[in-house]
Amino acid sequence: MSKPTVAIVGRPNVGKSTFFNYIVGKRISIVEDTPGVTRDRIYADTNWRGMDFTLIDTGGIEPENDDIIISQMRSQADMAVAIADVILFVTDLKQGVTEADKEIALMLKKSQKPIVLVCNKADNYGKTPDDIYEFYNLGIGDPYAVSSVNAIGIGDVLDAIYEKLPKDNNNKDDSEIIKVAIIGKPNVGKSSLVNKILGENRVIVSNIAGTTRDAIDSEFENEFGKYVFIDTAGIRRKSKVTENLERYSVMRTLLAVERADVCILMIDANEGVTEQDAKIAGEAHEAGKGIIIAVNKWDEYEKENGTVEKYKKEIYNKLAYLSYAPIIFISAKTGQRVNKLYELINNVANQNAIRISTSVLNQVLNEAIAIVQPPTDKGKRLKIFYMTQASTKPPTFVVFVNDKQLFHFSYERYLVNQLRKEFILTGTPIRMIVREKKDE
Repeated sequence: MSKPTVAIVGRPNVGKSTFFNYIVGKRISIVEDTPGVTRDRIYADTNWRGMDFTLIDTGGIEPENDDIIISQMRSQADMAVAIADVILFVTDLKQGVTEADKEIALMLKKSQKPIVLVCNKADNYGKTPDDIYEFYNLGIGDPYAVSSVNAIGIGDVLDAIYEKLPKDNNNKDDSEIIKVAIIGKPNVGKSSLVNKILGENRVIVSNIAGTTRDAIDSEFENEFGKYVFIDTAGIRRKSKVTENLERYSVMRTLLAVERADVCILMIDANEGVTEQDAKIAGEAHEAGKGIIIAVNKWDEYEKENGTVEKYKKEIYNKLAYLSYAPIIFISAKTGQRVNKLYELINNVANQNAIRISTSVLNQVLNEAIAIVQPPTDKGKRLKIFYMTQASTKPPTFVVFVNDKQLFHFSYERYLVNQLRKEFILTGTPIRMIVREKKDE
């Protein structure tokens, strides 16, 4: 159902990030490159020999002092084990097997996950270097001598990964299943919502291990359709967790968002929209997912006349870029309005995957141009020749114009709003790509 996952793990300075960057940037066609919340890329979706998978760079273990190096190794190895279908263990051929390598190898073997052992920095690779035989002592299997810098031996490693990847993930037909990620900060009620959904009016329920120990996929079917609900780990404030833990918390949420068709952003009614909420919402928006805003604990919130509309206005003021997302007020604890979520999910998923014919699209475009003329600059007017839809999830449209510089953001926003109004595009972002075409 979801793409298999390969985690790169190892000591600092063994070349993990170089290996990751080479594969993502050069050797494998990139399906989708998803940035994390930091400047460093955390993971990317890639393809090798027709198999899609997610490659994760777990980063180096940077201990503050020698006393905590083992605990940090264990933390990183545990995270890789929890996330991965296949583990890529990267070592340094020039340094040989270190005590740290032995410690990591021991923890990885206990996981019983498939492991590919990579000996990096084999820069003078002509024949198998004698130094590589030492790595058999790790008891993981055949080591692969590679040079990430010189792109030597990479193909053999990718073939080894391919052989160990689960093959059933890409074959299962889940076109009728809507994948829903429940996202939000900790203690907002995500798990309570999933439990309420699974505990009432269910027809078929089965638990499937998700991509991490903190993200569990639950299949669910009722009269409204078939769903997979993904309960994610919340993103905590950085002041309350170490940078490493925060990084992995973000990564788990991003992976869940990437796999989802629809994201339900849960907000605590008593706290309102926080900076963390805006951060999490931004990830779902940038990923182009359908979005529903669920204000939880509404049963606890004191109300008066006009409370709902006032609360909605406050949300849209703080999350202006999500003005397209429907808002629902629920209580995961009591079940208030939870049953109304299904039709909302179905509608948002359909809008996110909508396909509009070019003829109908251009009819709407011509009407929009007639109502508001394209802008001019220094006597030159923007000409819009036609529009076509390039892709779905989210709906992405290509507009052909005479001069891209004349296509101001304000006019793009106007056209997007016209498309929303005409096709009732609720709950989905809309992308617009502008291309120049010579005036014929």
